[in-house]
Amino acid sequence: MSVDRGVADIRLNRPEKLNALDPAMFDGLLAASEAVAADRSVRVVVLSGEGRGFCAGLDLESITAMAGTGSGRVGGLLAQRSEASIANRAQLAAFNWTTLAVPVIAAVHGVALGGGAQIALAADLRIMAPDARLSIMEVRWGLVPDMTGTALLPRLVGLDVAKELTWTGRMVGGEEALRLGLVTRLAADPRAEALELGAEIAGRSPDAVRAAKRLLEQSGRVPLAQQLLDESEEMGRLIGGPNQIEAVKAHFEKRDPVFGDPG
Repeated sequence: MSVDRGVADIRLNRPEKLNALDPAMFDGLLAASEAVAADRSVRVVVLSGEGRGFCAGLDLESITAMAGTGSGRVGGLLAQRSEASIANRAQLAAFNWTTLAVPVIAAVHGVALGGGAQIALAADLRIMAPDARLSIMEVRWGLVPDMTGTALLPRLVGLDVAKELTWTGRMVGGEEALRLGLVTRLAADPRAEALELGAEIAGRSPDAVRAAKRLLEQSGRVPLAQQLLDESEEMGRLIGGPNQIEAVKAHFEKRDPVFGDPG
Protein backbone atom coordinates (compact mmCIF):
# COMPACT_ATOMS: atom_id res chain seq x y z
CA MET A 1 0.00 0.00 0.00
CA SER A 2 1.16 3.53 -0.79
CA VAL A 3 -0.55 6.85 -0.06
CA ASP A 4 -0.20 9.87 -2.34
CA ARG A 5 -2.07 13.10 -1.55
CA GLY A 6 -4.71 11.26 0.40
CA VAL A 7 -5.26 8.42 -2.08
CA ALA A 8 -4.31 4.98 -0.79
CA ASP A 9 -3.21 2.76 -3.70
CA ILE A 10 -3.76 -0.86 -2.63
CA ARG A 11 -2.99 -3.70 -5.04
CA LEU A 12 -3.63 -7.40 -4.77
CA ASN A 13 -0.19 -8.76 -5.56
CA ARG A 14 -0.11 -12.42 -6.50
CA PRO A 15 -0.11 -12.05 -10.28
CA GLU A 16 1.23 -15.53 -11.05
CA LYS A 17 -2.06 -16.89 -9.63
CA LEU A 18 -4.32 -14.11 -10.97
CA ASN A 19 -4.34 -12.79 -7.40
CA ALA A 20 -6.25 -15.86 -6.20
CA LEU A 21 -7.08 -15.79 -2.50
CA ASP A 22 -4.94 -17.95 -0.23
CA PRO A 23 -4.48 -17.39 3.54
CA ALA A 24 -1.62 -14.94 2.96
CA MET A 25 -3.82 -12.88 0.64
CA PHE A 26 -6.59 -12.83 3.23
CA ASP A 27 -4.08 -11.67 5.84
CA GLY A 28 -2.82 -8.94 3.49
CA LEU A 29 -6.31 -7.65 2.71
CA LEU A 30 -7.17 -7.49 6.40
CA ALA A 31 -3.91 -5.72 7.25
CA ALA A 32 -4.40 -3.18 4.45
CA SER A 33 -7.97 -2.31 5.45
CA GLU A 34 -6.96 -1.99 9.09
CA ALA A 35 -4.04 0.28 8.14
CA VAL A 36 -6.37 2.56 6.19
CA ALA A 37 -8.85 2.69 9.08
CA ALA A 38 -6.04 3.85 11.38
CA ASP A 39 -4.62 6.50 9.02
CA ARG A 40 -6.57 9.77 9.19
CA SER A 41 -4.63 11.18 6.22
CA VAL A 42 -6.24 8.67 3.83
CA ARG A 43 -9.21 10.19 2.04
CA VAL A 44 -9.89 7.64 -0.72
CA VAL A 45 -8.86 4.02 -1.38
CA VAL A 46 -8.21 2.60 -4.86
CA LEU A 47 -8.21 -1.19 -4.84
CA SER A 48 -6.80 -3.02 -7.88
CA GLY A 49 -4.98 -6.18 -8.91
CA GLU A 50 -1.50 -6.66 -10.35
CA GLY A 51 -0.96 -8.62 -13.55
CA ARG A 52 -3.67 -9.95 -15.85
CA GLY A 53 -6.69 -9.69 -13.57
CA PHE A 54 -8.27 -8.23 -10.46
CA CYS A 55 -8.78 -11.50 -8.58
CA ALA A 56 -9.60 -15.05 -9.68
CA GLY A 57 -11.32 -15.87 -6.38
CA LEU A 58 -10.46 -18.56 -3.89
CA ASP A 59 -7.26 -20.53 -4.52
CA LEU A 60 -8.91 -23.91 -4.18
CA GLU A 61 -5.63 -25.79 -4.61
CA SER A 62 -3.99 -23.91 -1.75
CA ILE A 63 -7.02 -24.11 0.53
CA THR A 64 -7.59 -27.81 -0.18
CA ALA A 65 -3.93 -28.59 0.47
CA MET A 66 -4.03 -26.82 3.82
CA ALA A 67 -7.24 -28.55 4.80
CA GLY A 68 -5.52 -31.89 4.12
CA THR A 69 -2.61 -31.03 6.42
CA GLY A 70 -4.89 -30.25 9.36
CA SER A 71 -3.20 -26.88 9.80
CA GLY A 72 -6.38 -25.27 11.08
CA ARG A 73 -5.96 -22.16 8.95
CA VAL A 74 -8.98 -22.94 6.78
CA GLY A 75 -11.11 -23.39 9.87
CA GLY A 76 -9.77 -20.12 11.18
CA LEU A 77 -10.96 -18.28 8.09
CA LEU A 78 -14.48 -19.66 8.45
CA ALA A 79 -14.63 -19.82 12.23
CA GLN A 80 -17.46 -18.28 14.22
CA ARG A 81 -16.94 -14.54 14.47
CA SER A 82 -15.77 -13.04 17.73
CA GLU A 83 -17.96 -10.87 19.93
CA ALA A 84 -16.20 -7.84 18.46
CA SER A 85 -17.14 -8.67 14.86
CA ILE A 86 -20.21 -9.76 12.95
CA ALA A 87 -18.07 -11.46 10.27
CA ASN A 88 -15.47 -14.22 10.07
CA ARG A 89 -11.97 -13.56 8.71
CA ALA A 90 -12.83 -14.54 5.13
CA GLN A 91 -15.85 -12.25 5.17
CA LEU A 92 -13.82 -9.41 6.68
CA ALA A 93 -11.53 -9.43 3.63
CA ALA A 94 -14.50 -7.92 1.79
CA PHE A 95 -16.66 -6.51 4.59
CA ASN A 96 -13.90 -4.27 5.99
CA TRP A 97 -13.96 -2.17 2.82
CA THR A 98 -17.65 -1.42 3.34
CA THR A 99 -17.05 -0.20 6.90
CA LEU A 100 -14.22 2.23 6.13
CA ALA A 101 -15.10 5.87 6.71
CA VAL A 102 -13.60 6.85 3.34
CA PRO A 103 -14.73 6.00 -0.21
CA VAL A 104 -13.31 2.82 -1.76
CA ILE A 105 -13.00 2.47 -5.55
CA ALA A 106 -12.34 -0.96 -7.09
CA ALA A 107 -10.60 -1.03 -10.48
CA VAL A 108 -11.50 -4.30 -12.20
CA HIS A 109 -9.64 -5.70 -15.18
CA GLY A 110 -9.23 -9.23 -16.49
CA VAL A 111 -11.40 -11.24 -14.12
CA ALA A 112 -13.17 -10.79 -10.81
CA LEU A 113 -14.45 -14.23 -9.88
CA GLY A 114 -16.10 -15.63 -6.77
CA GLY A 115 -14.40 -14.08 -3.75
CA GLY A 116 -12.69 -11.58 -6.04
CA ALA A 117 -16.08 -10.39 -7.31
CA GLN A 118 -17.32 -10.07 -3.73
CA ILE A 119 -14.32 -7.91 -2.78
CA ALA A 120 -15.15 -5.65 -5.72
CA LEU A 121 -18.82 -5.53 -4.66
CA ALA A 122 -17.71 -4.32 -1.23
CA ALA A 123 -16.22 -1.16 -2.73
CA ASP A 124 -18.33 2.00 -2.93
CA LEU A 125 -17.62 2.36 -6.64
CA ARG A 126 -16.46 -0.10 -9.30
CA ILE A 127 -14.72 0.84 -12.53
CA MET A 128 -14.46 -2.09 -14.93
CA ALA A 129 -12.72 -2.70 -18.25
CA PRO A 130 -15.22 -3.44 -21.05
CA ASP A 131 -13.50 -6.77 -21.78
CA ALA A 132 -13.25 -7.84 -18.12
CA ARG A 133 -15.39 -10.68 -16.78
CA LEU A 134 -17.13 -10.99 -13.45
CA SER A 135 -18.85 -14.01 -11.94
CA ILE A 136 -20.49 -15.00 -8.67
CA MET A 137 -19.29 -18.50 -9.41
CA GLU A 138 -19.38 -20.40 -6.12
CA VAL A 139 -22.27 -22.59 -7.28
CA ARG A 140 -19.88 -24.23 -9.76
CA TRP A 141 -18.00 -25.72 -6.81
CA GLY A 142 -21.15 -26.63 -4.90
CA LEU A 143 -20.76 -23.60 -2.62
CA VAL A 144 -22.50 -20.30 -1.87
CA PRO A 145 -21.08 -16.76 -1.89
CA ASP A 146 -19.64 -16.45 1.61
CA MET A 147 -17.67 -13.19 1.59
CA THR A 148 -20.70 -10.92 2.12
CA GLY A 149 -21.93 -11.45 -1.45
CA THR A 150 -25.42 -12.51 -0.38
CA ALA A 151 -25.75 -9.21 1.52
CA LEU A 152 -24.14 -6.88 -1.03
CA LEU A 153 -25.31 -8.25 -4.39
CA PRO A 154 -29.08 -7.72 -3.94
CA ARG A 155 -28.50 -4.07 -2.97
CA LEU A 156 -26.86 -3.45 -6.34
CA VAL A 157 -28.91 -5.47 -8.80
CA GLY A 158 -32.15 -6.40 -7.04
CA LEU A 159 -33.10 -9.71 -5.50
CA ASP A 160 -34.19 -11.51 -8.66
CA VAL A 161 -31.05 -10.69 -10.63
CA ALA A 162 -28.90 -11.55 -7.61
CA LYS A 163 -30.54 -14.97 -7.47
CA GLU A 164 -30.06 -15.57 -11.20
CA LEU A 165 -26.37 -14.64 -11.09
CA THR A 166 -25.80 -16.75 -7.96
CA TRP A 167 -27.71 -19.82 -9.16
CA THR A 168 -26.04 -19.90 -12.60
CA GLY A 169 -22.53 -18.69 -11.79
CA ARG A 170 -22.37 -17.30 -15.32
CA MET A 171 -19.80 -14.83 -16.60
CA VAL A 172 -20.83 -11.20 -16.98
CA GLY A 173 -18.91 -8.85 -19.29
CA GLY A 174 -18.38 -5.15 -18.83
CA GLU A 175 -21.34 -3.86 -20.81
CA GLU A 176 -23.81 -6.18 -19.09
CA ALA A 177 -22.28 -5.47 -15.68
CA LEU A 178 -22.86 -1.76 -16.26
CA ARG A 179 -26.43 -2.37 -17.42
CA LEU A 180 -27.22 -4.53 -14.39
CA GLY A 181 -25.72 -2.06 -11.92
CA LEU A 182 -22.84 -4.31 -10.88
CA VAL A 183 -20.36 -1.58 -11.82
CA THR A 184 -20.37 2.20 -11.77
CA ARG A 185 -18.67 2.91 -15.07
CA LEU A 186 -16.47 1.33 -17.74
CA ALA A 187 -12.95 2.43 -18.68
CA ALA A 188 -10.23 1.07 -20.95
CA ASP A 189 -7.75 1.56 -18.08
CA PRO A 190 -9.78 1.07 -14.88
CA ARG A 191 -6.91 1.69 -12.48
CA ALA A 192 -5.90 4.99 -14.13
CA GLU A 193 -9.54 6.08 -14.13
CA ALA A 194 -9.96 5.06 -10.50
CA LEU A 195 -6.85 6.97 -9.42
CA GLU A 196 -8.06 10.06 -11.29
CA LEU A 197 -11.49 9.86 -9.68
CA GLY A 198 -9.88 9.16 -6.32
CA ALA A 199 -7.75 12.29 -6.62
CA GLU A 200 -10.85 14.34 -7.44
CA ILE A 201 -12.72 13.03 -4.38
CA ALA A 202 -9.62 13.47 -2.19
CA GLY A 203 -9.66 17.15 -3.19
CA ARG A 204 -13.03 17.65 -1.49
CA SER A 205 -13.55 18.27 2.21
CA PRO A 206 -12.82 14.96 3.95
CA ASP A 207 -15.37 15.83 6.62
CA ALA A 208 -18.13 16.24 4.03
CA VAL A 209 -17.13 13.11 2.10
CA ARG A 210 -17.13 10.97 5.23
CA ALA A 211 -20.46 12.38 6.39
CA ALA A 212 -22.02 11.77 2.97
CA LYS A 213 -20.80 8.17 2.98
CA ARG A 214 -22.30 7.57 6.41
CA LEU A 215 -25.66 8.97 5.31
CA LEU A 216 -25.78 7.17 1.99
CA GLU A 217 -24.75 3.83 3.49
CA GLN A 218 -27.60 3.89 5.99
CA SER A 219 -30.19 5.04 3.43
CA GLY A 220 -33.01 2.51 3.22
CA ARG A 221 -31.77 0.77 6.35
CA VAL A 222 -33.15 3.24 8.87
CA PRO A 223 -36.59 4.88 9.07
CA LEU A 224 -37.03 8.00 6.94
CA ALA A 225 -37.48 10.17 10.02
CA GLN A 226 -34.11 8.96 11.33
CA GLN A 227 -32.46 9.59 7.95
CA LEU A 228 -33.71 13.17 7.82
CA LEU A 229 -32.71 13.80 11.43
CA ASP A 230 -29.22 12.44 10.76
CA GLU A 231 -28.91 14.67 7.68
CA SER A 232 -29.65 17.77 9.74
CA GLU A 233 -27.28 16.70 12.51
CA GLU A 234 -24.45 16.07 10.03
CA MET A 235 -25.05 19.53 8.57
CA GLY A 236 -24.90 21.04 12.04
CA ARG A 237 -21.53 19.39 12.64
CA LEU A 238 -20.12 20.49 9.28
CA ILE A 239 -21.25 24.12 9.08
CA GLY A 240 -18.64 26.48 10.45
CA GLY A 241 -15.98 23.82 10.79
CA PRO A 242 -12.45 24.56 9.54
CA ASN A 243 -12.75 22.38 6.45
CA GLN A 244 -16.16 23.76 5.53
CA ILE A 245 -14.89 27.32 5.85
CA GLU A 246 -11.82 26.41 3.79
CA ALA A 247 -14.04 24.94 1.04
CA VAL A 248 -15.95 28.20 0.73
CA LYS A 249 -12.87 30.43 0.91
CA ALA A 250 -10.99 28.40 -1.69
CA HIS A 251 -13.96 28.56 -4.06
CA PHE A 252 -14.27 32.32 -3.93
CA GLU A 253 -10.50 32.85 -3.97
CA LYS A 254 -10.28 30.57 -7.03
CA ARG A 255 -7.59 28.30 -5.57
CA ASP A 256 -7.22 24.69 -4.52
CA PRO A 257 -8.43 24.12 -0.96
CA VAL A 258 -6.07 22.91 1.75
CA PHE A 259 -8.01 20.67 4.07
CA GLY A 260 -6.97 19.33 7.43
CA ASP A 261 -7.28 15.65 8.29
CA PRO A 262 -10.49 14.75 10.11
CA GLY A 263 -10.23 14.80 13.87
